[in-house]
Amino acid sequence: MKKIFALLLLFCWFSSTYSQDKFLTKTGITEFEASVPSFEEVKAKNESTTVILNTINGEFAALILVKGFRFKNALMEEHFNENYAESDKFPKATFNGIINDFEFANLKETTTNFSFKGTLNFHGKSKEIVNDNLSISVKNDIISLTGSFFVDVSDFDIEIPKVVSNKLSKKVRITYQYSLKKK
Repeated sequence: MKKIFALLLLFCWFSSTYSQDKFLTKTGITEFEASVPSFEEVKAKNESTTVILNTINGEFAALILVKGFRFKNALMEEHFNENYAESDKFPKATFNGIINDFEFANLKETTTNFSFKGTLNFHGKSKEIVNDNLSISVKNDIISLTGSFFVDVSDFDIEIPKVVSNKLSKKVRITYQYSLKKK
């Protein structure tokens, strides 16, 4: 009985220590914009991005359900899901990366800028992303990650019909705002 209790206690200690290295959110905000001047805004927001950060090594991953993007215009949302993202065929977008020179102990309430490198998978295609626009701060055991980067539509084999090609940017700006809590 003592051995079982000792093993149970050791397991509880290990799992609580291990989980302290992970920070998580399921309510992260990811937006994209592919607008061009003088035409209708092409912008969408997803407020249910799941993100996990390993504070030991700076590795992080994000998962977005593509149908979770909301547009101001319902018809635009329908066209996005059916014609461009093909969200029934490709329901998820993922990002796996690492924050360069990440040291959890050095994080502060004031924002610190970092660079990161990783792979974005969308529409069945993967693209390496290298970016130096990641801001991180920590307050009350909540890590805030914010930033943006650009991707080319052509990198993900998304065909834009000629009829609307001048109304959509070929470069899409992706912005994110994630507040991560201890797992």
